[in-house]
Amino acid sequence: MIGITGASGALGRATAEAVLRTVDPRRVVLTTRRPEALADLADLGARVRPADFDDVRGLTAAFEGVDRLLLVSTDNVGARLEQHRAAIAGAAAAGVAHVVYTSVPEPVPGNPAAVVLDHAGTEGALRESGLRWTMLRNHLYAHLQVSAVAHAAASGRLVTNHGTGAAAYVTREDCAAAAAAALTQDGHEDRVFEVSGPEAVTAGDLVALAREIGGREVELVAVDDETFAEGLRAAGVPELDVRLITSFGASTRGGYLAGVSSAFSELTGRAPTPFAEAIRTALPRRGA
Repeated sequence: MIGITGASGALGRATAEAVLRTVDPRRVVLTTRRPEALADLADLGARVRPADFDDVRGLTAAFEGVDRLLLVSTDNVGARLEQHRAAIAGAAAAGVAHVVYTSVPEPVPGNPAAVVLDHAGTEGALRESGLRWTMLRNHLYAHLQVSAVAHAAASGRLVTNHGTGAAAYVTREDCAAAAAAALTQDGHEDRVFEVSGPEAVTAGDLVALAREIGGREVELVAVDDETFAEGLRAAGVPELDVRLITSFGASTRGGYLAGVSSAFSELTGRAPTPFAEAIRTALPRRGA
């Protein structure tokens, strides 16, 4: 029996759909705070169960009968470690044998990305739990750069705190495919997979793509973290997002997100989606 947490979220839902294409739906348990959002998957035969990460007993009941569980990290950044620990405890109490966890590249003390503490703590809790585990260290989503590239193409300026660093952006769809493979295949226990795109992308590469898309010259404006954060605030970006986005830029600048891995191909048997292709696909068509 395969279980997926957060199955009404974007990554959880995409993974559930990928799993259901290859596995008997009766062998799939989908947990969510919004069961009504998964009515269509329930109609296919999947078991949809309510689950709240703040309720260990409820999680234990939700995971009953599950052998292999995908623990999708929650969106409560900075306060989700206890939720993840509750999910691990619930999984252990329910008899889950193997937990697959969606983590982040290089969750080490020097990495300035604001999500590192949550992910490092969760990985540590899993290693100490006695359960078999698989870490899927998903790189930054490619679609998160769509607005930056589109704005640069339209304005002629790309403001960034990436410095000369690079990031191996990956699509969320590819992360879902990797997670589905880890859930449905054997032999991935106690392994770490760096799920990256096929190339490391610099700010210069973003500028080149913006030039191509916009058909105009685009200036690269490199700034420090404080200046970059102030620009986001001036644009009306919520403070939590300002902190996250700025920290990912600092992590990129520090080289923590540049590693290109073959993990996606190892798991799925195909090549990951190129960054430029992902951006062009996501951008509105001209004249539309």
